[in-house]
Amino acid sequence: MSTIAIALGCIALLGMFVVGIRLRKSRRQRELLAARRAKYNPHFEQRRRHIQNIRGRQVEDLDEDEIIAYQQRDVARNQNIQFLRLIVSDLFDEEELEPEQEEEQREELLVERQSWIEENQEGLNEHAALVEEEEIGSGVTVIETIAPEEDDIEERLEREGGKAGEVQLSLAWDDYNDLDMHVFCPSGERIYFNNKKSECGGELDVDMNVRPVSNNPVENVVWTGEAPPGKYKIGVHFYKHHRKRRSKKTTTFRLRVMVHGKSRDYSGTISSGSAMQMVTSFTLKPNSSESVSYTHLTLPTKA
Repeated sequence: MSTIAIALGCIALLGMFVVGIRLRKSRRQRELLAARRAKYNPHFEQRRRHIQNIRGRQVEDLDEDEIIAYQQRDVARNQNIQFLRLIVSDLFDEEELEPEQEEEQREELLVERQSWIEENQEGLNEHAALVEEEEIGSGVTVIETIAPEEDDIEERLEREGGKAGEVQLSLAWDDYNDLDMHVFCPSGERIYFNNKKSECGGELDVDMNVRPVSNNPVENVVWTGEAPPGKYKIGVHFYKHHRKRRSKKTTTFRLRVMVHGKSRDYSGTISSGSAMQMVTSFTLKPNSSESVSYTHLTLPTKA
């Protein structure tokens, strides 16, 4: 057998090995999701067909004039957060901590954060209200396909005990910074770290990196019961820059929107000191016909 033939055979075997790993990881992701859904939302299949999911417009959907108008609103939001002095890194300074001190100082930071929130609640609410007015999502990339080795959101949720539900919103990033998800609900409530449970049934059940404990964190907001109809908006805020392991002041994030078993993934970047981003929105409506509507097109569903 020639050297070339041996080399080609080795390459083919390596390719089969890589494909096998990807398939196993993809299957593992589906199994994790199914297990969490069975645990927290056992009646999922009976309810999933009675809803329409209408996706809001994204920046990539805009024409040139609309983009200019969006950028002007974005400048106003950044000016607003600067004016209100809501940049946490200006107020809290943090030294690198020893592992044995982390839990004690985490509790101190939680108390510190709560005090800061109480002092700045009016400004926080004003800024959130300004962000909520935005109708265009900043999630510039809708991830249609994700390589299995990069798709670890389900594993992170499993690790942190995150729940699954009819509506599930999951935020992931890859450094020690503290990003926060803010969900504006149809009820008018806002779910975030200072209001973890809403009266309309939503819950922030995973909130990470108040202390810089993980460089692969995740946050999760979920409706384990029936999610109310209406418009949902998802904001992402760079709450605090942690200097641990030289984390940078700009973070790339992924947002997964799971509605009745169908997911859509967004990617974006956000920097310390910038305004909260309204990443995307969607509207749930009672399903009067067998269709699922996404902004510009309607796709028939299978019986």
